[in-house]
Amino acid sequence: MTPFATLLEALIFMPSRNGKLALLERYFRDAPDPDRGYALAALAGTLQIKAAKPALIRELAASRVDPVLFALSYDFVGDLAETVSLIWPARPGANRPPELAEVVERLGAAKRGQAAGLIEGWLDALDATGRWALLKLVTGGMRVGVSARLAKQALAQLGNLPPEEVEAVWHGLAPPYAELFAWAEGRAERPVIDAGSVFHPLMLANPLEEGELERLDPGTYAAEWKWDGIRVQLSADGTGRGRIFSRSGDEITHSFPDLADRLTFQGVLDGELLVLRDGQVMPFGDLQQRLNRKTVNRKIIEEFPVHVRLYDMLFDAAEDIRALPFDQRRARLETWFRLIAPQGMDLSPLIGFADWAELSDLRDGARDAGIEGLMLKERASPYLAGRPKGPWFKWKRDALTADCVILYAQRGHGKRSSLYSDFTFGCWRDRADGQGRELVPVGKAYSGFTDAELKELDRFVQTHTTERFGPVRAVEAKLVVEVAFDSVQRSTRHKSGIAMRFPRFHRLRWDKPVEEADTVASLEKLI
Repeated sequence: MTPFATLLEALIFMPSRNGKLALLERYFRDAPDPDRGYALAALAGTLQIKAAKPALIRELAASRVDPVLFALSYDFVGDLAETVSLIWPARPGANRPPELAEVVERLGAAKRGQAAGLIEGWLDALDATGRWALLKLVTGGMRVGVSARLAKQALAQLGNLPPEEVEAVWHGLAPPYAELFAWAEGRAERPVIDAGSVFHPLMLANPLEEGELERLDPGTYAAEWKWDGIRVQLSADGTGRGRIFSRSGDEITHSFPDLADRLTFQGVLDGELLVLRDGQVMPFGDLQQRLNRKTVNRKIIEEFPVHVRLYDMLFDAAEDIRALPFDQRRARLETWFRLIAPQGMDLSPLIGFADWAELSDLRDGARDAGIEGLMLKERASPYLAGRPKGPWFKWKRDALTADCVILYAQRGHGKRSSLYSDFTFGCWRDRADGQGRELVPVGKAYSGFTDAELKELDRFVQTHTTERFGPVRAVEAKLVVEVAFDSVQRSTRHKSGIAMRFPRFHRLRWDKPVEEADTVASLEKLI
């Protein structure tokens, strides 16, 4: 654990991307197998340690430290791993700092109730930095400024490999990635994976910046609607075994067994997962009823029937067609669709247009149709992993805005752990007893403000706190913020009965009286 802890600490204090790459490459070169493979998995977010949850760590801390002292310390520090690592009173004994692989494998094999004893012993054996790294590892809260892409790029640098080659085999392998390191170090050939049953990185679009449209030739781009669901990849091997992946590569097949049963073909498809009822696309809130469920019952399946609107084809049967231009891939997809006629799927229609002005008019009507906006795809573009600049653009509809009142605040994580940066805000509605109005929550946001504004907001919370609920602060209803959001949907989790989709701060309205903030009724009209 000590070399891994040293790496994490160095990554946090290294501001430059190239510096982080150098640190990672050095660690991957010097660390032994399988430690370095588990480290790569932890940084890339593919390491799952189910035996250790944050609640368990809190219980361990409470068993060693006065609960009030721990609560105050946690509130001040704002990060569980950092708090426990600093406050932990180690008991002397014959304790040995564990190796990284030992932690992962012993927790993986631990029976119910054994994880607490293992972690407690390791906490006693490690110093503060080691304890912090251990807790970050076992709880999965790895926030050290390293993305999965950067971690894989460091591995590619280690073996002088093209990053896209590493990406191509990544999702067919599992931690601790012994085959991957053997390939990078020239000790083995490139790993062979089954292309029809693994995830292939999606091609993503860039937001259309102001003035960018005028520089593009409308004759070289195809347009289609940007549907308000979740992007998925359907992979099927032709034997009746199909898998469903989210855009990040997480397998979500178990949440959609009704869709998985339809994947009887051979190939890999790219599309949008929606809830479709009577031919109409339902709001995103309906799809949320199906997301992140470990199991689904028949009632849920019937009440929220899922459908895939297909965008693209990566593999036609066993043939990799990603290098073909978009127009040719689209033609192959249309031919495949006519022959296979898959249930619960359709093709996302292409939109005919003569110039950007005509397309802009169509985009302006997207909100009334419940559509997020438009996608622009260069007709000659191959299917490239990641977000290459130029081939694909997303031209979203303009955001909606509303004036809301800050009600609650919570400290952030990582660099924001000492500042109140997560805010719940509300709007007015008539009280049920008829005695005036009340503010009720309609959303939560933690972005859209500058660093200077964040400091102002933190000072406001510090000086206007009225109640404390653990890490949450209730504040005086005195500050109006203009919130930008994409849409409004029904929500049983909010007292108001509604919730904003993708809310973010747009402006701080220090000048506006809270009495003039918007109402729930006005937001309900936007559903």
